[in-house]
Amino acid sequence: MTQYLPFLLFAFVASITPGPTNILVLSHSALHGLGTALRLTLGACAGAALIVFLVGLGLGEALQNLPWLQRLMGWAGALWISRLAWQLWRSAPAAVSAQTGGQVMGAWGGAGLQAINPKTWMMALAVVSVFAGAQASAADYGLYATLFCLVAIPCLAAWALLGQGVMRMLDSPQAMQRFNRCMALLLLVSAWVGLLA
Repeated sequence: MTQYLPFLLFAFVASITPGPTNILVLSHSALHGLGTALRLTLGACAGAALIVFLVGLGLGEALQNLPWLQRLMGWAGALWISRLAWQLWRSAPAAVSAQTGGQVMGAWGGAGLQAINPKTWMMALAVVSVFAGAQASAADYGLYATLFCLVAIPCLAAWALLGQGVMRMLDSPQAMQRFNRCMALLLLVSAWVGLLA
């Protein structure tokens, strides 16, 4: 197991640091409850693990040979995340107890988000090229994908719990609107910084 320690550390850092998925889990927890955020979390972790596995099986090599496709995927992802941020920005300053509207993402939405999240694809390429190595088998990629998922679930769950803590501070419609707008800005930054870097 010690041979996987560097990978586990990488998976922890990749999962706990802010990115589009983390921001959405936090805001979903604050706005729609812990259960909704945990469904989003499980879907996002499963989606990211599947991408690691598929990149290992050859999709990563195909992407590296088609830089225009990588760029297209990055732009499409950033635009879709920007749309989510715009919806969050425009959401009405409803009373906290009545805050059930807006677009709710479940497990499938979380998994789908990973398909267009540039951070997820860069992470998957790093897993395959740095940690798995050229001689890795499908079983090895499956193990890396599973380990990544097992590390990512508690990391994203921590963001969901943070969202519950934030909810206690949102005691007015104006505070809720400020929170929504801060989350929208963070979502935009997390999507575009990686793409334009």
